[in-house]
Amino acid sequence: MFLRNKVRSCEIRKAVNVEQLLRSERFQLRRFGHVTGMPHERLARQVLLDTPTGKRPRGRPKTRWWDYIYCLAWSRLDVEASELSEDLC
Repeated sequence: MFLRNKVRSCEIRKAVNVEQLLRSERFQLRRFGHVTGMPHERLARQVLLDTPTGKRPRGRPKTRWWDYIYCLAWSRLDVEASELSEDLC
């Protein structure tokens, strides 16, 4: 339908008032979906759910992948952490 009208995607997003996700953000959310669908025995799933032990170095703590996904889902998709963690259980 849109090809016949020759309407660009950016114009459709403006009309619908939707912000485009960056390519890296789409990749991260897609990867999160794959990891949450994996069986619990898979290494990627275990790494996501595991919490490291030991001390962190002084200074600002490094951002974990889970923190990045949580902030991305909250800021762009209005999804809360409880909804994300339900998918992991």
